[in-house]
Amino acid sequence: MLKNHFKIAWRNLLKNKGYSIINIGGLAIGLACFLMIVMFIQNELSYDRYHENSNRVYRVLHHLNENDYKEAWVWGNAPVGPALKEDFSEVLETVQFSGREDVLLTNGDLTFQEGNCFYVTPSVFDVFTWNMISGDPKTALEAPYSIVLTESTAKKYFGDEDPMGKTLSGTSVRADDGDYTVTGIIKDIPSNSHFGFDVLVSMSTFYQARPSIFDSWGYVDFYTYFLVPENFDPIAFQAKIPAFLEKRLPEENKQFHYDVSFEALEDAYLNSTAARQPGVTGNASNIYIFGIIGLFILVIASINFMNLATARSMERAKEVGVRKVIGAQKRGLISQFLGESLTMVLIAAILGVAVVVICLPWMREITGKTFQLEHIFTTSNLLLYLGTALITAFLSGSYPAMVLSNFRPATVLKGVFKTSKNGVTLRKALVIFQFSLSIALIAGTAIVYFQMDYMLNRDLGFDREQQLVIDFNYDFQVRNRLETIKSEFEKNGSISSVSASRTVPGAHFPGAGTQIQIPNGEMDFFDISLYEVDVDFIPHFKMEMVAGRPYSRDFAIDTIGSLVVNEAAVKHFGYASPEEIIGKRFEQWGKEGTIIGVVKDFNFLSLHQEVEPLSLRLEPSSSRYLSLRIQSDNLPATISEIREKWATLAPHRPFLYSFLDDSFNTQYEADFRFKKLFTLFSFLAIFIACLGLLGLATYSAMQRTKEIGIRKVLGAEAGSIVRLLSKDFIKLVLIAMFIATPLSWYAMNNWLEVYAYKVTISWWIFALASIIAITIAILTVSFHAIKAAVANPVKSLRTE
Repeated sequence: MLKNHFKIAWRNLLKNKGYSIINIGGLAIGLACFLMIVMFIQNELSYDRYHENSNRVYRVLHHLNENDYKEAWVWGNAPVGPALKEDFSEVLETVQFSGREDVLLTNGDLTFQEGNCFYVTPSVFDVFTWNMISGDPKTALEAPYSIVLTESTAKKYFGDEDPMGKTLSGTSVRADDGDYTVTGIIKDIPSNSHFGFDVLVSMSTFYQARPSIFDSWGYVDFYTYFLVPENFDPIAFQAKIPAFLEKRLPEENKQFHYDVSFEALEDAYLNSTAARQPGVTGNASNIYIFGIIGLFILVIASINFMNLATARSMERAKEVGVRKVIGAQKRGLISQFLGESLTMVLIAAILGVAVVVICLPWMREITGKTFQLEHIFTTSNLLLYLGTALITAFLSGSYPAMVLSNFRPATVLKGVFKTSKNGVTLRKALVIFQFSLSIALIAGTAIVYFQMDYMLNRDLGFDREQQLVIDFNYDFQVRNRLETIKSEFEKNGSISSVSASRTVPGAHFPGAGTQIQIPNGEMDFFDISLYEVDVDFIPHFKMEMVAGRPYSRDFAIDTIGSLVVNEAAVKHFGYASPEEIIGKRFEQWGKEGTIIGVVKDFNFLSLHQEVEPLSLRLEPSSSRYLSLRIQSDNLPATISEIREKWATLAPHRPFLYSFLDDSFNTQYEADFRFKKLFTLFSFLAIFIACLGLLGLATYSAMQRTKEIGIRKVLGAEAGSIVRLLSKDFIKLVLIAMFIATPLSWYAMNNWLEVYAYKVTISWWIFALASIIAITIAILTVSFHAIKAAVANPVKSLRTE
């Protein structure tokens, strides 16, 4: 019997090719989307889990609680790590990384600025599981000027030669220039790491150059991780920290209300809210969003399958009647139709896997993740996928099977069919559900697009257009000749102005402990963000002054005793207006003087964050970047001229440049990927929903075949019949609109909460989404409505 069931199922598929393609194709797309979303979520949840002791590794978060302002930083001081290991038996091992470093490495004619480098303590391989190909993990990073390269980095410098024991000449900021000996090669860091690197340098290299900062609790430049035993209790451990800090923290640092807390390594990527991360972070809410969309796509595909199968029930009615007359039992008919459902779902499942395999390169591009074939064919994925397919087959096939098996032989053999009210209500409810989701997704996609466009085009408070930024990585030879280099570039008619600074908007910047005279006249401590700039920085970026003046060459005092702050800093210091802070005293990193100006707030951070209190300190000797404002219609030629000039001004440095608007927008890479994924899966969900509507339209047209024939005989025009068949579906979409609008508004309003600066959700977005949904519904239904309206009424009436 099973063989017979599958044979009949196969014949029915071939007999109704159009129906089969639509039904199997829709389900295959739904299952493929489900599998792709599962792979994406699995990747997001897998970050750092490849380390053998990932559940036993924590990192230190640093808190500076000043004036009711509390923020956690992952980046902090050096002494806390050794002190934790010395004072607590729970801390089995610690490892510390420096902040990310840019090192200029040279091997013969090959010179590269490695921007993904960390100084690290020798214990790194005792805590983290990175596969060392060559070298001894216990000693590789002990001696000064020892360097460990990833496999791809080693190949870049040495090709197929064995790099072990060879040297690379290096220039960096944190250490003295020297020759680095290659003491280890490790496999490239997996992409599912909360931070990655290409080069590791021994921390002793850093210590040898600047030993004093390793004892300073107020100097920030380190990431601290530690390994704990299996039975570690983080809550109990945190309770011991106040006594630890009371004992360890120097008296001069206690006034800053310094505190520490701890965060599990497995929470570092998805669940961390701390600032100054060593790498990229994910967004847990995006996982929930895509998980829900994946589930909805699967549900919609199942609904479509059920609707299309039910729509075809009229064609199978006489077959059921004949089978019952010759003795077929209801149970046998149900098993037959469930078997047919299973056959179609299994074919769809196979096609779904094929779709995912074909789309793998595209998935890598759109998600930025390294998906491989083996990620599809894992045991867990295959079991989940097969289980989902079987459940889908049973749930989506059970209702049509019950409908078909309940037909009365005497009735169906006469050609008289009646649809139960419960069946009609169920199908209408399913269409409302599908289009509620479709309208919500259309509105959500529009809001995502508007928010991304807002981020790209918002006035950030500074000029970022046509700004070419040269990174010379603090090179002292360049810094010693800054004014000469600037004047040489300004001779180029395509360059309107040049400025030097330690950072530019969107790039890394330090924080500075600063004493400020507050409104009551006393000096108070604040930790604020710091830009070290030259005298041309503010006019070069066309920043607006709201009080006082910018730095000027006409005031010699500016070089030794002046400071400019932003509006956010004025409020943070307790002043009601910018004018009130002009002339107030400050002390910052060895410099004392008065505040001479207040610059209008500009977004030097991404729009996820509000503008922070910022000081702009005149310190061109700390510069890392040259910013050139370009005014040219021929950018390639201008860049070529700048490259040639740089080769004469700084021949020892590679010409590393970027455009400020591009580099600033790299902060939004995750947002743009979310937009692409959200749009794609929304489109697919809507497409599959249309297939469901097509199924219901088919069913409705078949049910009303004789009614349409009679109306045409009595003189009804095709247009009136199309309207007759379409109006019921339009009503369902309108109902869906009223359901979807409040739900989608709530969901998207919550999504926008991650942005400090965001668009306002307007009512017309939902109206537009509803109009689009209605248009899609009309276009979908019109095919069968027109087909029924132009059919010959003689054929439809002859079946009585």
